[in-house]
Amino acid sequence: MVTVIGEELDLMIQIQTQSLPAQQWLERYRGKLPVFACVLGFTDTCLIPGISAAGKTPEDRRYTAIADAEFLVNGVQPQPNYPLPPLIAGASPVYISRAIVAGLDLPLFIFNAGLPIPPTVPHLNLGGMPAACLTTGTALPLEIVERLYQQGLIWGEKLATLAEESYIIIGECVVGGTTTALSLLTGLGIDALGKVNSSHPVCNHQQKTEIVDRGLAHLNLPLSPLELVSAIGDPMQIVVAGMAISASRTSGVLLAGGTQMLAVAALIQAIGLDQGLEINMAQIVVGTTAWVANDRSGDTVALAQLIPQIPLISTQLSFANSQYPQLQVYEQGFVKEGVGAGGLAIAASLYQNWGQAELLDSIEQLLGESLLNPHAAS
Repeated sequence: MVTVIGEELDLMIQIQTQSLPAQQWLERYRGKLPVFACVLGFTDTCLIPGISAAGKTPEDRRYTAIADAEFLVNGVQPQPNYPLPPLIAGASPVYISRAIVAGLDLPLFIFNAGLPIPPTVPHLNLGGMPAACLTTGTALPLEIVERLYQQGLIWGEKLATLAEESYIIIGECVVGGTTTALSLLTGLGIDALGKVNSSHPVCNHQQKTEIVDRGLAHLNLPLSPLELVSAIGDPMQIVVAGMAISASRTSGVLLAGGTQMLAVAALIQAIGLDQGLEINMAQIVVGTTAWVANDRSGDTVALAQLIPQIPLISTQLSFANSQYPQLQVYEQGFVKEGVGAGGLAIAASLYQNWGQAELLDSIEQLLGESLLNPHAAS
């Protein structure tokens, strides 16, 4: 069941699950300026041919997160260090994210949870490392996962102090991350098969399932949540879980993403049970795009319903009437989400009451500027 909130926002924000707590969260943070944290990570899972459309080739996908971070911070530059990589179709979701961050002048923090190459923009290095392919069953050393979890707890608390009486948006960029999300969800005992999304127009469920099965075959379940991330996860997941756990004690948290953030939501709850932590679930929501929420090749809403206490909400941003074919293909199922795009669009509507016209205009202006610069994307 889908419900909507308020006259001003009823066209732009929809509640997909858990209507009452979602409504209460939205009303609590209406008109508040959030803080945006974007957590970058890498998994060798993304190098599997065909696993992701976030970069045409495996080599392109090595640099997606670094290029996205550079564009998120700097916008269009005449000579970027890392141009946005070509996609199979469409424009990167970082155009959505950058347009909103710049338009709202949001406080922005970039975190390196584990990349093969450090970002070229100011960032916070959390002492992580890229994950091995989840098929190995040894994605990350457990001591690295424990370090990243502690760093997430520390930074969640720090960010919450900056978002006094407001909330933090936590986005991510991990290519191949919907596959590590499926592995994490499955390892936690959640029936996520056939429900996750991907950057492809039709989700590659069979490929994802085969990869996850290969990873899980190495394990003797059940494992603790941190052990599970160590075996078949990626470095972003545990950082964001830690951030959300500590930040939710004093501020709101919007986990900005689809399948990947639903997996983090499940991880948060599993850590709470495993460690006997009191987590303020009423402060946490997952926010995504309509392209994810309505994706017929997955079942995001059904997946969210399997993760109790944390609502799923979505922006109704549409590119159906865009003048740019690079944006129109979102309506065909390409790209869908990333770099916090859905959560940021929700925040723009919640903070400044941006509607379809304001969102589309800001994104198209940025894309138009980029298309005039041949070096902005490769």
